[in-house]
Amino acid sequence: MYKRFFIPPKQSYFLFGPRGTGKSTWLKTHYPNAYYIDLNDPEAFRLYTSAPEKLYQILTNRSELEVIIDEVQKVPEILNVVHKLIEEKKGLTFIMTGSSARKLKRHGVNLLGGRALLKHMPPFFAKEIKDIFELKNNILLGMLPIVLDSFAPEEVLKAYVGIYLKEEVQAEGIVRNVGDFARFLEVMSFSHGSVVNASNISREAQIARKTVDSYLIILEDLLLAFHLNVFRKKAKRSLISHSKFYFFDSGVYYSLRPKNFYDKQTEIEGAALEGMVAQHLKAWADAQLQKYQLHFWRTHSKVEVDFILSGPNCFIAIEVKNGTVIHPQDFKGLEIFMENYPEAKPILLYRGKHKYVERNILCYPVEEFLLLIDPKGNFWENL
Repeated sequence: MYKRFFIPPKQSYFLFGPRGTGKSTWLKTHYPNAYYIDLNDPEAFRLYTSAPEKLYQILTNRSELEVIIDEVQKVPEILNVVHKLIEEKKGLTFIMTGSSARKLKRHGVNLLGGRALLKHMPPFFAKEIKDIFELKNNILLGMLPIVLDSFAPEEVLKAYVGIYLKEEVQAEGIVRNVGDFARFLEVMSFSHGSVVNASNISREAQIARKTVDSYLIILEDLLLAFHLNVFRKKAKRSLISHSKFYFFDSGVYYSLRPKNFYDKQTEIEGAALEGMVAQHLKAWADAQLQKYQLHFWRTHSKVEVDFILSGPNCFIAIEVKNGTVIHPQDFKGLEIFMENYPEAKPILLYRGKHKYVERNILCYPVEEFLLLIDPKGNFWENL
């Protein structure tokens, strides 16, 4: 097993992440002596659904100090018992995993009122698998452990979304028409790395506009996608108001995206590459104790910068280009952004091999950039 960068806290915590990111595998390795409850197991699910208070009785008679509850969202009521056990200070540490926040939100669960921290397990960072990471392959296969650890990664990736449709969406009755949702997912693949236009999505997917809005929420609840908002601090120009959409993993996007003979492979790969950078930056920001924010910037005249990372000690503007050569027009977005925010550090990532500064903008190989990102450090200090 590749060593993950994730550092567990010393108190009870939730560990959220999409299926296939290796949460269960990591926990079983890190906590070999913990009392383990798998709510995917039908017997455990029946027991705790009918009588969640049984957890109190069981743990009272056991010696383990660490308790893992896998897929806790399947039985949200069990958190009331966890809350009671933490309040009584029995010396127990609870680690509760989840691949969906939907049931927890629907039941009004308050995540134990702050008594348990909220942590995330993303797909692999490039640096975690640096021995096997190859940009040209991984932007298409993605970074999911369940995919990269398999003997047939393309087949596993193809089945991945089907698993969600069957187990998360259909089995729990989240949507009435699974066919509509499957068609919506395919249409959304064309919006990966783009500003969301719900009206266009509604027309292309042949579903109501309100349904599009609800499906977008479902994608985020299932941790399959995320949105970036526009950076607006001290805005001097007229900016758009819509958010930008990304699937959580570039491989999931690539698997969903229909390929037709008239499509340009460079355009599909360009969106996948941008998504790969997005998922790394988001995962890094989610892992920090201090608050960092990830935005994008776009004016009404369609001048754009892909990513703005800001926080206590950084303000970085990042543009991603899929070419191996940088052209003069590639600098436009960053240059205009720097007119408004001269204190920002501008970086242009590209598929070439050389690092250099042009027009006061750092041009940096995107593969090397991804290999620098480690949630335990400030990656920009090594640029």
